[in-house]
Amino acid sequence: MLVAAAVCPCPPLLVPDVAAGAAPELDVARAAVMDALGVLAASRPDLLVVVGPAEKSGRGPHPEGTRGSFSGFGVDLDVCLGRPDAGYANRDTDGAGANRDTDGAGPGSPERELPPSLAVAAWLLERTGWSDAPVEGLGVGEPLEAERCVETGAQIGGRAGRVALLVMGDASACRTLKAPGYLDERAEAFDAEVARALGAADVASLKALDIDLAYELKAAGRAPWQVLAGAGEGAGLGGALLYDDAPYGVGYLVAAWS
Repeated sequence: MLVAAAVCPCPPLLVPDVAAGAAPELDVARAAVMDALGVLAASRPDLLVVVGPAEKSGRGPHPEGTRGSFSGFGVDLDVCLGRPDAGYANRDTDGAGANRDTDGAGPGSPERELPPSLAVAAWLLERTGWSDAPVEGLGVGEPLEAERCVETGAQIGGRAGRVALLVMGDASACRTLKAPGYLDERAEAFDAEVARALGAADVASLKALDIDLAYELKAAGRAPWQVLAGAGEGAGLGGALLYDDAPYGVGYLVAAWS
């Protein structure tokens, strides 16, 4: 059963080495993320599953020990999801989508690197010195229907007696004229509703998010949030919104459920 969740944005700029001179601009967001991760640790989970958006090559399960890199962002920095010596053998990730077709992706493989969202999560966990429970990753793609997201989340929630989720994903990328998706007048209201739902642990509202609108607003967190909704169904968790801002015209939200 799901006992805790942390919802975090996933821009590589959260990593100071990537942000370089702009690193202080996200200090408040990083502090909120650390608070959310503290809620996960306090929940004493048996298993931590990290869920984040991914392009096709990064979709599907990523076992503990999977490596990631920020070299694509011009930084010589590697990360590892969980324990580097965990390896790939005998990892039972069935509930997180292993050996299933998770939006076009096959089962986890040691040849695959973490997608950027999960690499950011791995960096965050390394920064906190996470050792509270085994860690597994799941990359989900924009085409994944709400029903499959919810089903996947429900399966994850049943993986162990005490399951925690680290949910990575950005809100709309259309909040300002200089945003990656340019200005869309619908973006602010969309982000506000997502922020409200995450802060209230409102599973029903997350499940009902408008998929087409989320796609048009380039909200990469839509599918991960709906996985969270599936895992949180019936768990009776409360929520708290820890951060809500749109630097660079992209909505960044941090929330904690416990």
